[in-house]
Amino acid sequence: MQLQLIRNATLKLDYAGRTVLIDPYLAPKHSLPSFTGRSPNPMVELPAEIDDILEGVDLVIVSHLHDDHFDSVAMERVPKHLPLFCQPGDEATIREAGFTNVTPLTETATWEGLTLTRREGSHGLGPVVELMGPVMGFSLEAAGEPSIYWAGDTVLYPPVADVIRDTKPDIVVTHSCGARWDGDLIVMDAQETVAVCEAAPDAIVIATHMEALDHATISRLDLRQAAEERGIAPSRLLIPADGETVVLNRP
Repeated sequence: MQLQLIRNATLKLDYAGRTVLIDPYLAPKHSLPSFTGRSPNPMVELPAEIDDILEGVDLVIVSHLHDDHFDSVAMERVPKHLPLFCQPGDEATIREAGFTNVTPLTETATWEGLTLTRREGSHGLGPVVELMGPVMGFSLEAAGEPSIYWAGDTVLYPPVADVIRDTKPDIVVTHSCGARWDGDLIVMDAQETVAVCEAAPDAIVIATHMEALDHATISRLDLRQAAEERGIAPSRLLIPADGETVVLNRP
């Protein structure tokens, strides 16, 4: 398999002969409002032209409808005929944007040899969860490929730990920028990401959703230093740059 981090949570995944685009966030740098007053968003440009990002895409997955996961540019530019999986409740909005092949991922679905399983997530803990709204992660499996657990916009809480323990994925993708909303943590920070590495000692953890938004509190360097302090080898925690491609094979 081949995984390319585009920017923020946006991934382009070549997996079992198919190309999957996850959470497309395609807005130009500084074209959207700030979350904290620190900077307009996104804080960085895309690492490639949109046409190149969309080239060859067979399937789209949208975890939730926050602008930094599925923005108006993506709604306009992503081809409307592509099959698209989303979390239940978001399908009407996506269809209203013109997409014609939208499937809510309620439990487990199969598509062209890929098996997707919806996983719970919590976009923070406490009252902020109602403000953030529902989110999902997913597991992805296919014959001959490493199993993937894409945790999504979630903090580390018991259901996430349960998925890691019960499914023993080969790869765990985390959102690790430590974003905060009114002081509340709404995605994993460095310590929670390191805890994921420790909970999945046989997996490779890939930390994404970093250095793109102004409510982030953890940089790539912060995360690497925290991992080193806990003895997590760089080969076990990958922290790709925007545009970087990671190639991983089934163990």
